[in-house]
Amino acid sequence: MISWIQRTFQHHFRLIFAVLLIGMVIPFIFTIGSTPGIGRAEHTAATRDFFGHNLLSEEQRRVMLEDARISAELQYGTADVSAEQIQYYMYQRVATLHLAEQLRLPPPTAAETTEFIKRLRIFLGPDGQFDVNRYDAFRSSLKSGSGLTESDIARVISDDARINKVGHLIAGPGFATPADVNEIMNKGDTTWTVSTATADYATFAPGLTMTDAEIAKYFSDNSFRYTLPPRVGVDAIEFPAAAFAAGASPTDAEVREYYDENPGKFPKPAAAAKAPAAKPDPAADYAAVQPQVRMALVAEMEQRSAVKAASDLAFALYDRKVTRDSLDSFLASRGLKAQSLAPFTREAGPAELGASKDIAEAAFGLSADKFYSEGLPSPSGAVVLIFRESLPSREPALAEVRDKVRADAADNQRRIRFAEFGRTLKAGVERRLKSGEPFDRAALDAAGDVKVQVKAYPPFTLREQPKDVDPAVFQALDGLSKGSVSDMEATADKGVLVYAADKKLPAADESNPRYAQVRAQIAAGFATAAETSVTREFVDTELKRTDPVAK
Repeated sequence: MISWIQRTFQHHFRLIFAVLLIGMVIPFIFTIGSTPGIGRAEHTAATRDFFGHNLLSEEQRRVMLEDARISAELQYGTADVSAEQIQYYMYQRVATLHLAEQLRLPPPTAAETTEFIKRLRIFLGPDGQFDVNRYDAFRSSLKSGSGLTESDIARVISDDARINKVGHLIAGPGFATPADVNEIMNKGDTTWTVSTATADYATFAPGLTMTDAEIAKYFSDNSFRYTLPPRVGVDAIEFPAAAFAAGASPTDAEVREYYDENPGKFPKPAAAAKAPAAKPDPAADYAAVQPQVRMALVAEMEQRSAVKAASDLAFALYDRKVTRDSLDSFLASRGLKAQSLAPFTREAGPAELGASKDIAEAAFGLSADKFYSEGLPSPSGAVVLIFRESLPSREPALAEVRDKVRADAADNQRRIRFAEFGRTLKAGVERRLKSGEPFDRAALDAAGDVKVQVKAYPPFTLREQPKDVDPAVFQALDGLSKGSVSDMEATADKGVLVYAADKKLPAADESNPRYAQVRAQIAAGFATAAETSVTREFVDTELKRTDPVAK
């Protein structure tokens, strides 16, 4: 019996094994299939809904950002918009299009789209009007493989035209009170007739003598101004370019090749004013500047040799494992010597080496452990720097900066006296004007020994500021009435006193054509502000609603 079973099992092994396998695997499959992510169970990706768009979907976000970027370039006429601005603009576009769906606003008609295109800044000429040449150039760029298609542009423009309609609905007509209109018109459309008295600060000499006590007090009150920044002290091993003149003998072919590679460095000499225009002659142009080309190439070859020698020294220091203690003897064996440079800051650089910022940057990278630099170009050739000391930021003693403190304290007192002179000048001018003196005579008399320049200007408005009027004049007009004198506006190099000889306010009512224009501008400004506020709140509310952190 046992032998039969054994023979039968061996003979039918494959069939029996298959039956057993099916009996075990099928339940296993159904068991695993019921677990999340396998079989028929749903696999749910992370989502963050924003008006029907998944912000966590890379594909959807990419499309929304690209549409926003295209829209911004069309609307503002430039691609110079930050990534942060584009992202928030993306939110605004999506939110406003969602609002358009809620309001059941239809897509723009062909005529509406055409009018919208004519107002896009990218297609406007210097005069602010639609420029068909710009429009055609833009369309041609699409055909030349710019990465965008006409369908992309058409979709974005259609959406933007629809967004524009939503914006008008949100903004409404805007509003402007008569007081708002009057304020703007009185500020910008008042006609001013002014004269000025200008005192030159450079020639203002009040005869100051600074005592030691005054200098010490100024230093004590302003010590933070004299904090010495971190400095570094290094020694320099110089390789003058002139020392390599013997090896700088370029051939004529090398000189010509250098000229061909750098034609912009060697413009041909200007022709005489009366000489007739000659046909271009490259050979003659080169011949005219050949001496300068050779000199420039020789100088460059000399410096290259100097830099190579400096770099060879730096490598030798590394290769021979030269230490700080053995440095002097190593340099002496090569006939070299390091020269000490005065400590310098990162911003100023060593004065002995042309205040080079590149050399300063290299010097600040040195330390006691890394005490030598690579070979560095210098104004006279090349140099290797050797670290000497690092000087931290510190507060200096008065004796170290006394000359600068004395000069600053004197200038401070001079500024104070200049302001006092301005008040005295104003009072003297006002007193003389009341007695009947004309402004020019009153200003010159009131200035005394201080030299002032008097100038009268033709009538102007702040809305159309003349270019020849000092900007300080416009600042002084605020609150100035007819016949009055302003305080002296002190700048870095002068002081300006303004006399309002005449002041004519505009007619701030419907009789003035500007009234309706200003009212419309103010209303449009308030409308735009209202639209922006509503849209921002709409976006922020939706982002907050779906913010995982907030939940």
